Amino acid sequence: MKKLFGEINLTWKKLIIFAIVVGMYTGLMPLIPYTYETSFRDIAVQFEWWILFGILIIVNSKSPKDSALKCFIFFLISQPLVYLVQVPFNDMGFKLFMYYKYWFMWTILTLPMGYIGYYIKNNNILSVIILSPMLLLLALTGLGYLNSAIENFPHHLLSFIFCFTFIIIIVLNLFNKTKLKLLSFGITILFMIGYIVLRGGLVNSEFEHIRSLSEYKLTDKAIVTSFTGTKNGKVDLIKFEDSYNVKLKGRKGGKYTFTIDDGLGNEYYFEYYFDKNQKTIILNEIK
Repeated sequence: MKKLFGEINLTWKKLIIFAIVVGMYTGLMPLIPYTYETSFRDIAVQFEWWILFGILIIVNSKSPKDSALKCFIFFLISQPLVYLVQVPFNDMGFKLFMYYKYWFMWTILTLPMGYIGYYIKNNNILSVIILSPMLLLLALTGLGYLNSAIENFPHHLLSFIFCFTFIIIIVLNLFNKTKLKLLSFGITILFMIGYIVLRGGLVNSEFEHIRSLSEYKLTDKAIVTSFTGTKNGKVDLIKFEDSYNVKLKGRKGGKYTFTIDDGLGNEYYFEYYFDKNQKTIILNEIK
């Protein structure tokens, strides 16, 4: 395991092959129906594996510049491949790339993150400070998976285990000094305790869900004109190129309705709620 953290001769050839393999695997997972709501599909929507990949690239790079460029190229190849693999099998075709904008922003950020991240190899307090945001993101993601596993066991249980296993593996193999290991674990544990307290418990009854409205011809003047439902409910329109998505927020057990004006005088009426049996968000148009 220690060899992974600094003893790999990470050539550009190896990096590119790695990026292609990871990108194709990630793109294939959403195409397999049996992976729905399982840990095998989580790599396509969450950060934990990508954080691990990024850290492994950083610690096996030869300089800050080498680290920045290799992180950038890895994500520049792997992320578009995720969508390209799905294009032939999805009704949206190449319109799927509208979702790549979000990941492309993260790809750009890998340049400064890879450069600064190289200094986690210094094995000092600064290394802990630089690494901490990634550990906290892993912890936050892991707590989200734990919440899902508790509410719908055993969905996402493996991803929960992965997140906290990654934290342990990264810290133990990256730092040689006991005080740095304890400091890293301490910061992460305190963060999790604070998060759970502020959240009001481990299990969260609230939900947030994004659904495509590509089948509706909404204009730039489209707006949500009305909304009804219990507290913590909210609807936002999010534009992606020539179509819109709708971000739905609410509380499990609640039922919500809203109206969208397409900007041309046409109105569409919708309802949404969390279905306990299907364990998913139901969005219906009310005719």
